[in-house]
Amino acid sequence: MSIIGYIVSIPVFCDSAFIILSSVKKSLVAKTGKSSVTLSIALATGLYASHTFVPPTPGPIAAAGNLGLENQLGLVIIFGLVVAAFAMFTGYLWASYIGGKFTTSEIIQEEPKNFELKIKLPSATKSLLPILVPIVLIAVRSIATYPSQPFGEGFLFAFFSFAGQPVNALLIGFLLTFFLFPKFNKETLTGWIGDGISAAAPILLITGAGGAFGTILKETQIGDILGNLLAGYQLGIFLPFIIAAAFKSAQGSTTVALVATSAIVAPLLSTIGLDSLNGKVLAVMAIGAGSMTISHVNDSFFWVVTQFSGMDVKTGYKTHTMATLIQGVSSMVFIYVLMLIFV
Repeated sequence: MSIIGYIVSIPVFCDSAFIILSSVKKSLVAKTGKSSVTLSIALATGLYASHTFVPPTPGPIAAAGNLGLENQLGLVIIFGLVVAAFAMFTGYLWASYIGGKFTTSEIIQEEPKNFELKIKLPSATKSLLPILVPIVLIAVRSIATYPSQPFGEGFLFAFFSFAGQPVNALLIGFLLTFFLFPKFNKETLTGWIGDGISAAAPILLITGAGGAFGTILKETQIGDILGNLLAGYQLGIFLPFIIAAAFKSAQGSTTVALVATSAIVAPLLSTIGLDSLNGKVLAVMAIGAGSMTISHVNDSFFWVVTQFSGMDVKTGYKTHTMATLIQGVSSMVFIYVLMLIFV
């Protein structure tokens, strides 16, 4: 469940992905007899890891853009995949430890022994293409736009420069999902796509509002004020983490925390010694780690996890909220180690 969450949440918002995958989790609980809490927290932390660190999720893309990394998203993806894998593993360890200590009210129905799937599922290749193709296009664009221009200035450069733009890459991924349709009719073209637009609307609203909020904060010169205030503490890479954690804990949205914190931190990069290319990428990672810390009752993801897992609020705090705290803090320690190596 951790690995499934890690993969699926790269292009899909973690809230939506948990709802989609909750049926898979229930099936595994019925077949394996494992704790429902263990699998729920494993899935939630796997989703949360890549959602926070890996483009083309909107938050990391926006943070990278605010720090001037529009043409280096491939490098952000590489570091994000590594840091997210570490965060996923810590979440898995916590889920394995805490799961057996709690029970939930979730109703698990065993599948019939003679159960047969009545529809033909798409192949693994078709299923993975909408996830992998946008990531590959964005990564190749980062290589194509290097100053050395490895692809020259011909057709390949023009193609990857265009197709690798995050918006275009995600549009291509969306078009590839059409190959997953069992048939083209009113139910799929009107129903499924309509449901997708309805699910995407809050995400677009949150991302747009976060961007507007970040721009307002940037114009108020709050970054310079914070820089002067905290300059004497020599917090270095921990400064973005602390600011993002404060935003996340206070208002609940990981995306807003990523966007707003990156807007504040951008003018401070030279002050905290992160104005190099690797330094900027690791600053995005540090902001991501802070934006994980912590998910509680003001976060929609908290309610999705608890409600779809049959947990009460108290159990949610002891399992899910603690998991996000552990993920955020341990990821920040890992990012600090990476900074010592690469910066």
